[in-house]
Amino acid sequence: MASMRLGVIDYIDSAHYLPGHGKCGKVHGHTYKIEVVVEGEVRENGMVIDFYDLKKGIKETLQEYDHTLLNEILDFPSSEHLCQHIHSRLLEKFGFPLLVRVWEGEGKWCEMDNFSD
Repeated sequence: MASMRLGVIDYIDSAHYLPGHGKCGKVHGHTYKIEVVVEGEVRENGMVIDFYDLKKGIKETLQEYDHTLLNEILDFPSSEHLCQHIHSRLLEKFGFPLLVRVWEGEGKWCEMDNFSD
């Protein structure tokens, strides 16, 4: 069977501040759009993973970050560090090669993946 990628988008609302940063050193919040793309073989049941299971696992993982002060989780909660943290958690949960893209508001994003190509 063929390898395929599928994705889910979810959102979290979180506050943070960046220690030592001029403007962003004050507590402020963002709505983060979190895109997750997993890669795997299409199995005999016709799916890489059931969307229901993928969405449920992502939502459970993102609950840790939603409506919280990210500084309580990360020493320096930049979008890059948030992306790395979420990627690590989801990789642990699913075991699939995956991509995480974190949008901080509109028009700004970072991504991390462990795809082989």
